[in-house]
Amino acid sequence: MPLSQRRQTDNEVVFELGNLALMSQFIEGDEGKKAGARKALQIANVLQTSLEVDRLIDIYSSEIKSLIPHDGIRFENELYQLDVELGSKEKNSCSFQLVVAATALGQLTLYRKRKFTAHETMMLEYLLCALVYPLRNAITYRQALTAALKDPLTGVNNRMALESTLLRETEVARRYNNPLGIVVIDIDHFKQVNDLYGHAAGDHVLRLVAQVMSNSIRSTDILFRAGGEEFILLLSNTDINGALLISERIRRNIEETQYSFDNHQIPVTASFGVANFKDGDSSETLLARADKAMYKAKHNGRNNVQMLIE
Repeated sequence: MPLSQRRQTDNEVVFELGNLALMSQFIEGDEGKKAGARKALQIANVLQTSLEVDRLIDIYSSEIKSLIPHDGIRFENELYQLDVELGSKEKNSCSFQLVVAATALGQLTLYRKRKFTAHETMMLEYLLCALVYPLRNAITYRQALTAALKDPLTGVNNRMALESTLLRETEVARRYNNPLGIVVIDIDHFKQVNDLYGHAAGDHVLRLVAQVMSNSIRSTDILFRAGGEEFILLLSNTDINGALLISERIRRNIEETQYSFDNHQIPVTASFGVANFKDGDSSETLLARADKAMYKAKHNGRNNVQMLIE
């Protein structure tokens, strides 16, 4: 099968339990297999030291470089939004789809200027035995962490994720003098939605509002559900004017969306409070200003965007 210059090989490597143990059988074989088996066992031990996917790929690349020289490496898993790229992309590549016990882990690609030989491709298959199980463990661990930081109803980040992310983003803004915007969003008259249409309708509204907001923001923006009907949006590298524009766009999208539940049309709007990071701010003071601005929006008739004038 002819392959493009960018992709020299595209293989699916299926690993079953016990593959790594079977590597020891090759130690008595020819020298190439013997070296590959020994290296795989050595790499497997080193990879047990981390549960971070990017760190595993970095270690793996360093460990195999003496046997399979390469200029860059990339691991991709679209399902779990993983894309780890190290080194440089060159014109020739060697790619493998990694599968363990019927579970697709993702695609691993090595890059370099010259083509990979058939011997190197075979050697890489042996060496992948060392990577797949630590990689599967790291992905499983990442899933567990992600689940702990997600709101189960809406699928956006939860309050626990907000606390750690806000601390990090305020520190970055302080250290590098970068603009940082924060928006507190509160659905208007949400208690009435629950009282008039039931809690199932309220849950439906929360899910749909979260979806509308997620579809209205940039990939660099981070949305959280703080609790109840309140959401918080972090806007990195965004000044106050940019934060106001983004907030107004989201406000309009929420208002214009049709919310239908059990043959009822439910009117939904939200109030927005906007603040930006200033010298001397902590994560708490920044959030408090945005919260006060949100209450200002409530007092000004709801369904509007406000900031504090200081």
